[in-house]
Amino acid sequence: MKNASQIITSIQNKPQFSKLSKYKCIKRIESTFIPALQKMIKFSYIKNDTLFFVLSHPAGKQEFDNNIQNIKSALKFHMPQECREILINDIKAFVTHTPVKKVITTQKQDVTYPERATGDFNINIHDEKLNSLVKSIQSIIKKMQ
Repeated sequence: MKNASQIITSIQNKPQFSKLSKYKCIKRIESTFIPALQKMIKFSYIKNDTLFFVLSHPAGKQEFDNNIQNIKSALKFHMPQECREILINDIKAFVTHTPVKKVITTQKQDVTYPERATGDFNINIHDEKLNSLVKSIQSIIKKMQ
């Protein structure tokens, strides 16, 4: 009997799920990059045997361009197991300047809550000024009910 890992692997190897294997390959290649560069990758895809990385910042593209020959030679020397069946002849990167759309969940509403204080408390203050102030607060609370 097959375990879960073998079932998932057999499903991924079917032709109708070829995009899953491409996705695994791309994610495996991305995982070899330094974390700072990984954070700047918006998305990536394979088109016409070329692996494209879409970056979110020009500094990420410059860093990528500085290391692109190293990446290419490393992939030619040792292609990850996930990418054995996928042909990658070239690697390119570009920066996208499209803004990220933020999802607005709900609009702010004015919410009012009923007063829960009853104004029933003892005033044991000997200072006359402070005593009158607390009594005025107590009377305001009693009027709100």
